[in-house]
Amino acid sequence: MNKPFTNVYLIGPMGSGKTTIGQRVAKLLDLEFLDSDQELEKQTGASVGLIFDLEGEEGFRKRETAMLAKLVTRNGILLATGGGTVVRRENREMLKSSGLVVYLRTHVSQQINRLSHDKSRPLLQSGDREERLTRLAEVRNPLYEQIADLTFRSQNRGLDSASRAVYKAILAHQQAIGEK
Repeated sequence: MNKPFTNVYLIGPMGSGKTTIGQRVAKLLDLEFLDSDQELEKQTGASVGLIFDLEGEEGFRKRETAMLAKLVTRNGILLATGGGTVVRRENREMLKSSGLVVYLRTHVSQQINRLSHDKSRPLLQSGDREERLTRLAEVRNPLYEQIADLTFRSQNRGLDSASRAVYKAILAHQQAIGEK
């Protein structure tokens, strides 16, 4: 995005820190923090896992796209997107055209560590987690890279350090855009 932004969108795989880093960065930027999965759960009254169980991934993705279409019309938000939001072209276009897209990149080994006790991720409930995360990364990483205005490697940093670094990168990007 080559114009000043009013929204920031965090993209990246599950376990990359979108929600935890996003909450802190939103405070620093004085933006409202939203998590797309949480917003979808509020709207439907059902958990992401239940939606997956009842409607499958395609049904969930349709609901996610409809929710995203509403959220991107708002101003002054920092949105942590779901890890698979980028699989639909229309979602990538909405994000890219309406705010600053920040990709929180991480390695599969880091995801496994961070998600080791997480039982709420529908796509990780069966089979080998490492194999599943590797396959998801092969499909999704190029899509994250395609729309990212900024890429940040979130591994090997503490939460405060990572949050401050993302905040500073966003400010530097905004300043560079303002100088053009």
